[in-house]
Amino acid sequence: MNSSSNKHDEEHSRFELKTLLETSRLLIESQDMDFVLNNLLLITMGKLMVSRGMILLYHPGSDNYIITKSKGRQCPPEGETISFDWDEKVKKQSVIQCGVDDFEMPDLIEDDKHCTFFNLQTSNDHIGFLCLGSKGNKNPLQQREVDFVESLSIISSVAIANSRMFTELRRINRMLDRKVYELNTLFDLSKDFNILVDRSEIIRIFKFAMLGQMLIRKFFFVLEVDGKRKMMTTSGISGNLSDNELEQLFSLDDDLVEVDEQLKNDIPFLANNDIKAVIGLQFQSERVAIVGVGKRANEEEYSSSDYNFLQSLGNLAVLSIQKTYLLEERIEKERMEEELNIAKSIQKGLLPDPIPTCDNLDISATNISSYQVGGDYFDILEAPENRLLFAIGDVTGKGMPAALLMANLQAMLHVLLPVDIPLADATGRINDIIYQNTPSDKFITFFWGIFHPKTNEFRFVNAGHNPPILLRSDSEEVKELTEGGLILGAMTTMTPYEEQVLSLKSNDILVLYTDGVTEAKNESETEEYGEERLFECIKQHREKPSKQIQEAIIKDIRSYSKDIQADDVTIIVIKVN
Repeated sequence: MNSSSNKHDEEHSRFELKTLLETSRLLIESQDMDFVLNNLLLITMGKLMVSRGMILLYHPGSDNYIITKSKGRQCPPEGETISFDWDEKVKKQSVIQCGVDDFEMPDLIEDDKHCTFFNLQTSNDHIGFLCLGSKGNKNPLQQREVDFVESLSIISSVAIANSRMFTELRRINRMLDRKVYELNTLFDLSKDFNILVDRSEIIRIFKFAMLGQMLIRKFFFVLEVDGKRKMMTTSGISGNLSDNELEQLFSLDDDLVEVDEQLKNDIPFLANNDIKAVIGLQFQSERVAIVGVGKRANEEEYSSSDYNFLQSLGNLAVLSIQKTYLLEERIEKERMEEELNIAKSIQKGLLPDPIPTCDNLDISATNISSYQVGGDYFDILEAPENRLLFAIGDVTGKGMPAALLMANLQAMLHVLLPVDIPLADATGRINDIIYQNTPSDKFITFFWGIFHPKTNEFRFVNAGHNPPILLRSDSEEVKELTEGGLILGAMTTMTPYEEQVLSLKSNDILVLYTDGVTEAKNESETEEYGEERLFECIKQHREKPSKQIQEAIIKDIRSYSKDIQADDVTIIVIKVN
């Protein structure tokens, strides 16, 4: 009898060992969590002849258990979360038999006070519990059965840990694949954007990326350029953002804001278009654009990685769009510089070279251009009967328009020069032509006079120009030649211009100049050089030749303005021999 019982026990042990070996091979080879848990639960329930059992997996982050597998009536459903308030010793004990061990275990299975908990754990971590209800015959578990399930739990714990690790690796691998895909997308888009100078094409590619790659059907993209906020592109959006709503969006504290009820109430446009998040985009550390995105077509929620990708995509588009603006600005600057050079050439060509001479006069004239092409003009022409015509003018505006108007004025002077017509009448004709053929915002301040060498008479007309200065040889007082009429081009000649005559004597000095002389400012730009300083300078150097008087004036201006020249400077010095 004893021999037969021993033989039976030996065969039973062999069977259990074989079962353990085969099960352990299946579990360890499997990387499927469900397969491992189902096998653990069903094999143990079948072995112990119990009708109810569960597997509870521990989540350290939330410190609770999730019922991952549940079999039998009156067991809690799968997916239910359970939180236990028990001692750490419970998590370390291999087997806990309710009603036997001195632990207060929760009543997980209704009307069953004799559940058995098998700890699922590895050498480092507590994974959860295998919870089995009472046996069908109500007998307590035999030690051999406990040992068998405990062994199987140990093997299963390793398999569960391996499965978890494999799942985590697979998740990380998917994330890496997604990152690689996003980086490749950004790299390809950056190549496209870099070769594009067409702003509309860049916006079109950005829109396709949002629609095709991010599956976002509703979005808007607002960019601020030169202080103005402009809707660059939209998709599925109805209505418009008001200035106040735009201001609120650009004033959001964070670059990523998920739209909540408060923001929807503040900005109804977001609620009306079901916008989920607003992303701020920056250029040179300033927020210059915002992108609002609705839900995705595949109903997937946005992850932090998605938001990062959208922000990178948006910043890339903003950078490329700003590049087109900078390129346009550069092209415009180059065009203006080219126009400036042409205007300078025209202006230079208008000036007399060489300056005509007269035995009765010592003449010196110069024009010093500032960086910009101003509207200064002067001319000295030989007229019939050895007379000399002196002209000086200042055209409103700068650059090419001023140079062309200056050229027109010179052409009229050359046409009228051989004609025997009084200066006053000629000035009226010039004024009428300029008024009829130039825009209303273009004027010319103009002074001209004719010197007759036989009589030393100087006839002149001043059409609103800075009055030339006359310093008589025998006087300390200066006279300003103001007589004439209105500036050229302001209106038709309603009142005839007045012509005045001077009789010049030896060592009398005439200085014709433009406003670049008297309006030169000091270093702090708080005060102009002015007429009084010019008068004093001329008086101080009155004994010198005209060239030296001219140089003295220029030196004095440069000293006053610390060599900062904002406008053209034109000076004609005439000294009677």
